[in-house]
Amino acid sequence: MRTALLLVDIQNDFLPGGALAVADGDAVVPVANRLMPYFEHVVASQDWHPPRHLSFADEHAGFEPFQVTELDGLEQILWPVHCVQGAPGAGFASALDVAGIDHVVRKGTDARIDSYSAFFDNGHRQATGLADHLRGHEIEHLVVLGLAADVCVKFTVIDALDQGFAVTLVRDGTRGVDMQRGDTQAAIDAMQAAGAQVADSEEVIVRVER
Repeated sequence: MRTALLLVDIQNDFLPGGALAVADGDAVVPVANRLMPYFEHVVASQDWHPPRHLSFADEHAGFEPFQVTELDGLEQILWPVHCVQGAPGAGFASALDVAGIDHVVRKGTDARIDSYSAFFDNGHRQATGLADHLRGHEIEHLVVLGLAADVCVKFTVIDALDQGFAVTLVRDGTRGVDMQRGDTQAAIDAMQAAGAQVADSEEVIVRVER
C-alpha cells in the first residue's frame, strides 16, 4: 500500500503569536520535519484566503471572532483575519523543512465559502484537486498531522476516509484550537470512529521502516 504524508496548515498564523494561534502549535513542526524523510511523497495544505474572506469576523458588522453566523447557507464560525494570500501569516512555518514538500494544495480561496478540509470546501461544492493528485500517484494511505486537530485536521481526515483512503493520524503531530474544553479529544475520537488509526510518530516510523 503506497503511503503519503499530509501536512495540514502548518502556517505562521496558526502558530503562537499568529492571528489565529493554536496553543503549542509550533510543537508539530519538528514532528513533521522528522517524518518527511520517511515518505516518498509529501503533500502540504495551505489556508489561502482572499483579503476580505467572508469567514472573517471583520466582514460582519456587530460580530466578534468565534461567534457563529450563516454564510451561503452553511453555519459559519467567524474567525480573526488569517492566512491572507501572500501575507506572512499565510506562509509555512519558518522552521518547517519546505524543501521536503512535493506538492502544495491551497484551500479557502473562494471568498464566499470556508474550506476546512484539504479536499473540499465546507459545502462540498468544489474539490481542491487533492484526491485526484493522490490517486494519480497511486496513494492509498495517508499519514496526517498538522493544525488544527478539531478543525482542519478533522475535516481533512473525514473527507480522506470518505474518498476511500486509509488514514493514520499522528497524535503527537497535531494540536487543537479547543474553543470548548475537550474539543480536541472529541475530534480525535470522531476521526477514530470514522475509521482512522491513531499513532504516535515513533510508531509511524517503525511501521514505515518495516
